[in-house]
Amino acid sequence: MPIKNNIAVLSKSWILAFGLLLTGSVFGVFLSHDSGSRFYPAHRNIAERKDISKAEAMNRLKEKVQLAEEYVDEKGFDVSYCFLIDMRLPSGKNRFFVYNMLKDSLELSGLVTHGKGSENGSDDLIFSNKPNSNCTSLGKYKMGNSYNGLFGLSYKLHGLEKSNDNAFQRSVVLHCFNGVPNKEVYPNQICVSEGCPTVSPEFFDQLKILMDEAQEPILLWIYY
Repeated sequence: MPIKNNIAVLSKSWILAFGLLLTGSVFGVFLSHDSGSRFYPAHRNIAERKDISKAEAMNRLKEKVQLAEEYVDEKGFDVSYCFLIDMRLPSGKNRFFVYNMLKDSLELSGLVTHGKGSENGSDDLIFSNKPNSNCTSLGKYKMGNSYNGLFGLSYKLHGLEKSNDNAFQRSVVLHCFNGVPNKEVYPNQICVSEGCPTVSPEFFDQLKILMDEAQEPILLWIYY
């Protein structure tokens, strides 16, 4: 009888353990399921390989500004300001630049997200213009009309090149999100989006003032 009892106890223990393991696995799958949120936590304390020096970033910025000045004059854009985003810089550093072309001066800078389609296990960004890619699209954009969307006030973006001409169709817009810090957090990274260039609410308010005052569309240029 003692031997049979021990076998029965062991059998029940194995059944209970298997049940707990199965429950844990199902629960884990449930937790890992994408709920449809448009923002995802960043991998912390990882320095991205694409980091460049501050001097190099400024040289790249000046080169883009010179090209932007010619472009806005020819295409009927606002000639006072342009928005430039350097994706060679890590997300924890300010890489969204507001440049005053009339004064030839950098006026504002802030953090901005990139698309979660780049989160492939490496530190290298992936850019895509394909629908549902969740990637950032490089190229020039025309800042469009404002509207109230899922994240409040947002500005539509019209892609002007083959590399980003699906932006409007993909609902890639400029908006803010409370999860984006207002100050640099490098070497940490910030959250990622589904391809929208997303900034902090404070920085967004500063951009809004410029966009509301502009008589012509402002040029936004995302480059790498």
